Amino acid sequence: MKKTEYILKKLKELYPEMKIPLDHKNPFTLLVAVVLSARCTDVQVNKITPKLFALADTPQKMASLSVQQIQDIIRPCGLSPRKSVAIKQLSTILLEQFDSEVPANWDALESLPGVGHKTASVVMAQAFHIPAFPIDTHIQRLALRWGLTTSKNVKKIEADLKKSFPEHEWIPLHLKIIQYGRDYCTARGCKGTCPICSAIKNDPKL
Repeated sequence: MKKTEYILKKLKELYPEMKIPLDHKNPFTLLVAVVLSARCTDVQVNKITPKLFALADTPQKMASLSVQQIQDIIRPCGLSPRKSVAIKQLSTILLEQFDSEVPANWDALESLPGVGHKTASVVMAQAFHIPAFPIDTHIQRLALRWGLTTSKNVKKIEADLKKSFPEHEWIPLHLKIIQYGRDYCTARGCKGTCPICSAIKNDPKL
């Protein structure tokens, strides 16, 4: 069995069903949640967004809030001055330029304040089901540990993973790798028995 086949098989066994860990109810709230998740845990974001989305769950409502109102709510997330400005600005742009709709378009998404390629990838994958492979720190770490890439460059890692796995697996796979990194293979090292790292280390066929 190829290494990539084993990884896919094992992750499917461990995580038969996966949903995006950020609570949201539409593409706009997903976009805002992903912006908030930069240097912040998903758990913390999910504690903050109910209050924010109770006030503003559409670009129109969010654009009507002041930067200070947004910042007061999202402060526990970290980087709140920068994120509150970005959320206000992107909401105004969506309202004025995109008929209050989050665009299912790479260039348009990445042109929005606070939205880089990773954020755009999550939105394209989870809101619009367009194949994408968002790369976060967990995926960077495991791609290197598992020998799926030799690069620390995010663009190269993304390209290597896209070549390694079938396109129809990209969306669920990136979530499963992230969860595996939290559960078994953290930045500090493998926790107890790490089945994938152990298999790669001990099976010369992988």
